[in-house]
Amino acid sequence: MNFDYAKDSKEQRPYEYYLAAYKEMDPKEISERTGFPYEEETGTFTVDLMGSKYLVSFPDYEIHHEEDSVGVYPLDEAMNAKILIIRYMTERQTVPSSGKFITYHEVPWGEVYFRQFQGRCLMRLAFSYGNKLEMFQKVMEHLGAERSSEGDCAYTLEFMEHFYVKFILWAGDDEFPPSAQILFSDNFAVSFAAEDLAVVGDISINMMKALEKKLS
Repeated sequence: MNFDYAKDSKEQRPYEYYLAAYKEMDPKEISERTGFPYEEETGTFTVDLMGSKYLVSFPDYEIHHEEDSVGVYPLDEAMNAKILIIRYMTERQTVPSSGKFITYHEVPWGEVYFRQFQGRCLMRLAFSYGNKLEMFQKVMEHLGAERSSEGDCAYTLEFMEHFYVKFILWAGDDEFPPSAQILFSDNFAVSFAAEDLAVVGDISINMMKALEKKLS
């Protein structure tokens, strides 16, 4: 599995900051705000991420997946996923989606960070799978994503409970390179910052590439 680890203070320091805040919080308040179920007897939250369930301990933030058919578990190992979830637990709250999807441009501050998102997520998705639509389809269906009608191949994935990401691909040809779009259910814009959505895209594509190796 090829996940990104904390190699320097760029990730380690934020992780330590949120971990310290997490340890001082009321787990019942976290559960009410985020919707993550909390089991008081075991001291664990249940977190759904890309089709898998994880047990997250309080106050230590130790993470263990429940074995399932997905077979790849980024929240166990990827530091960017660990930071995204602990930041959500310490600062954010769940809100319902209206059913609409929005582009990164429509997220507050999305215009400011778009070039980073474009290179880190859109171009990476396009050049990873724009000419491998069958593999993209295989990976998405393995994750239980729902086929959508946009582009040449598109799927909607439940990233977290009630938070959906739509991945759209247009295949390349002799004249044009492949291209991609990533849309987010509109509740992402309320519960997450623009920088977080780039991380969501990054985690998702890392997951796809790890599954591609597993399914090849």
